[in-house]
Amino acid sequence: MELGTIERELYVEAAPEIVFDVVSNPDHVKQWWSDDARYETVVGSEGEILFADADGGKVEAFTVVDVQPPTRFSFRWTHPAGEDAAEGNSLLVTFELVPQGDGTLVRFRETGFRERGWTDAVREATYEDHVHGWDHFLPRLVAHATAVGVRS
Repeated sequence: MELGTIERELYVEAAPEIVFDVVSNPDHVKQWWSDDARYETVVGSEGEILFADADGGKVEAFTVVDVQPPTRFSFRWTHPAGEDAAEGNSLLVTFELVPQGDGTLVRFRETGFRERGWTDAVREATYEDHVHGWDHFLPRLVAHATAVGVRS
């Protein structure tokens, strides 16, 4: 079983400019993914993503890596607090946006699981957790971006 990369393709009935804003702007990210998002949409911006739960929640470090409106947004996350995000200590998420008809093809990719140096059991559990998480959140991205596109 490959435990190094999660990839998905999604179609959104909204223009790439709208989808880019939805995947990159913290105000939108809070609507489909995290409970809070604190960062600026500029390369090198460091911040955090917060997920609430019954135990109070989890805060994940977040660093913007690439911003190319309206075609590409990527970030590193899950690195230890106080460390700069880099290959080996974080996961890399990339949204590539391709115009397709009246909408946008979203190519989603999360990498870096093997490079973290985790034991096989930790890598497998984290990978599966992220697979289930993205399977839940990416359809919410599509719904939110479509709704924003309709309002525009």
